[in-house]
Amino acid sequence: MGTVIMHNVVSIDGFIADEDDDVGPLHDWYFSGDTPIRESRTSVFDHSGIGVAFKVSSASAEYVRSMWDSVGAIVMGRRLFDLVNGWEGDPPTGDHVVVVSHRPKPEGWHPEASYHFVDNVTAAIETARELAGDRTVSVNAGEVGGQILAAGLVDEVAMDVVPVVFGSGRRFFGSLCSRHVLKDPHVVLRGDRVLHLRFRVDHG
Repeated sequence: MGTVIMHNVVSIDGFIADEDDDVGPLHDWYFSGDTPIRESRTSVFDHSGIGVAFKVSSASAEYVRSMWDSVGAIVMGRRLFDLVNGWEGDPPTGDHVVVVSHRPKPEGWHPEASYHFVDNVTAAIETARELAGDRTVSVNAGEVGGQILAAGLVDEVAMDVVPVVFGSGRRFFGSLCSRHVLKDPHVVLRGDRVLHLRFRVDHG
């Protein structure tokens, strides 16, 4: 089975969005570089919000490309799904999406898209692993990500740290209040306006 990685862009004070779910400048580095992450894929959903394709610095490109190419399934919460309308069935990477929600998929919503709605985090990871096979399961940070970490189902934590301070907002680990030990980072890579970090979770 593939690795389960909890991943998100995050401010240096630990927030993935402000109180109004606005990511502000957190994602600017995804669109301000000179190197495309993907050469050929065209997206239905405008992930930039301004009609710009994913382009990062050359320092970040190989890391981001290899990480995205490894993803088979994404796990997200219902809040994010509703905010972006599930990226209109066109996630930034991966072939499948699992949404943790007590509400079903909206009737008639993009029937062609491989989106699966489950009502708890354990079922979400089981479903995502089955769909992803040997590829990576990418878990979006936030409340659902924190619950999956608390359940002992996360293998690695990946953070793209951006030099901005929010002061308050949506926390990377949600409302997680228990202690979890991570190993020393095995990836430390400096890009333009972003620092890529990856930590394995110590389950011992």
